[in-house]
Amino acid sequence: MNKVLITGIDSFSGTHLSSYLKNSGYEVYGTSLFKSGDKKYRCDITKKDDIIDVLKICEPDYLVHLSGISFPAHGQNEDFYRVNTLGTLNILDALIELNLSPTKIVLASSATLYGNQDLEVLDEALCPKPTNHYGASKYAMESLAANYFTRLNIIITRPFNYTGANQQEHFLIPKIVKHFKQKKQTIELGNLDVSREFNDISYVCEVYKRLLESSLSSEIFNIASNRGIKLLDVIDMMNEISGYKIEVKTNPDFVRKSEIKTLTGSCEKLFKAIGKVEQKEFKQTLRDMLEA
Repeated sequence: MNKVLITGIDSFSGTHLSSYLKNSGYEVYGTSLFKSGDKKYRCDITKKDDIIDVLKICEPDYLVHLSGISFPAHGQNEDFYRVNTLGTLNILDALIELNLSPTKIVLASSATLYGNQDLEVLDEALCPKPTNHYGASKYAMESLAANYFTRLNIIITRPFNYTGANQQEHFLIPKIVKHFKQKKQTIELGNLDVSREFNDISYVCEVYKRLLESSLSSEIFNIASNRGIKLLDVIDMMNEISGYKIEVKTNPDFVRKSEIKTLTGSCEKLFKAIGKVEQKEFKQTLRDMLEA
């Protein structure tokens, strides 16, 4: 069995990817900031010694780096760089120090780093213009990780928005679904005139699997579908699925001044490299989340 190490295995993405890869025949190991268990090890990626200890134990054939701070409104700006940027470099340095060279290393960046481009479809050739510290920390990570391309087989991914069952409720789609689960009559949201990709987590897992199994390296790929969905359309879908209508109110406290109005990604480069990846209709994703 091929051994894969997933950092941040307790995260929304890590939990789903772990199950997905196990079902595909991989032997899955993971790191967690707080918990340990079967093939799961406590590890703070800001401490290189922690990473070295884990790598010595599992010596992975593949590595998917998902650990990091992914909520833009986290509040402690320095944490984004300490964890997302320097933490990633600790992992790469630890691999080199131990003379380990996994078949494939996938580093999760973010489409947030594109910022406001005034384009309907964003592709990998664009110059990033991050508008917040989360996006800037990921851009810094990418720029520095590129220096390791000649020594390690690295792919960097830029996922656009994705969702699914058991995602934390401070993210937008789970928040909306929770309101409908609780039969709330009103919901307060921020910017309503936004269009986003809301891909299904299973789509993202299949993309990661194909990238791991590819011969690609030293590349950056969007994990995107070019499927933009308006926020108010999400509400309409949930109204239909649940059988009642919720009233939407704009809360000024939730309105982000630097909000990116349109954020959809080109999947042309990705599909050319790994083949087209199909995914379920978004209404089905919402239904799965409501019934979870």
